[in-house]
Amino acid sequence: MCLGVPAKIVRIEGKDAIAEVGGIRREVSIELLNDVKEGDYVIIHAGFAISKLDEEEAEIMLDFLSNIPEE
Repeated sequence: MCLGVPAKIVRIEGKDAIAEVGGIRREVSIELLNDVKEGDYVIIHAGFAISKLDEEEAEIMLDFLSNIPEE
């Protein structure tokens, strides 16, 4: 199963960016998207930002993901 995860862009360095999810930061590529800026929320899949989304939508998705029980 593939899963895209919402993340906030906290720093941009050319076509790479630092994205944060739940306090974890990782480097991701933003070359597939136009006009990404620091503070934007994006969906991350396989190390690439594949779409932008608004903050409210991102918060709803992050809340949902945080409530999935661990097994």
